[in-house]
Amino acid sequence: MDASPPFHDAVAVWAFATGVMTHVLLVAGLKNPTVRLRHIAVRELLAEYSLEDFYETLLQPLGCAQLSCAAIARHLPALSDAFDAASVALTTPVFFAGDISAHARHVAIDGSKELIERGDHREAVFWMIATYARCQKVLAADAPASDHARHDAGFRDLLGDLGIASLHDLEDRVAEVRALLPRVSEVAAIIIEANPEIDR
Repeated sequence: MDASPPFHDAVAVWAFATGVMTHVLLVAGLKNPTVRLRHIAVRELLAEYSLEDFYETLLQPLGCAQLSCAAIARHLPALSDAFDAASVALTTPVFFAGDISAHARHVAIDGSKELIERGDHREAVFWMIATYARCQKVLAADAPASDHARHDAGFRDLLGDLGIASLHDLEDRVAEVRALLPRVSEVAAIIIEANPEIDR
């Protein structure tokens, strides 16, 4: 992870590096490596192979394993406000522009709300972080500094609940991901070996 980008960019790098571990396992199980619902999909996959305990391990680098539904839900209003502000402010071309727009709100915001309400609050965290980081990138580029600062407070509040207050904390989490990769590889190999649909 490069320490030079803005903090929200570093957060995005950490979040996607953490979340992509689920993709390794989903591909091993010949499942769709979905984006927003990746943690639900990998939880179901691991259950299929009696590897449920590893799911909690996957959540640890994300920092949400022990968080309650209420602790996560309280961040949704601030994220919603940031999303609405970013979707209006967006003018600088960014590759994820389609995810920060009025027509995508039902996925980014309502989709997260739905996950929280049905008890999949921990599974909502990845997408909430990714969406918040993207909003902050847009607001930093295209909104008044006061708007960016106001929404940055909510962003950092969510990160604080996940145990991240600084770039140093992010670096520690990235190190956790690196340390976990050999075990992810082992679990993927177990799934591949047991998967009857894979020709060996």
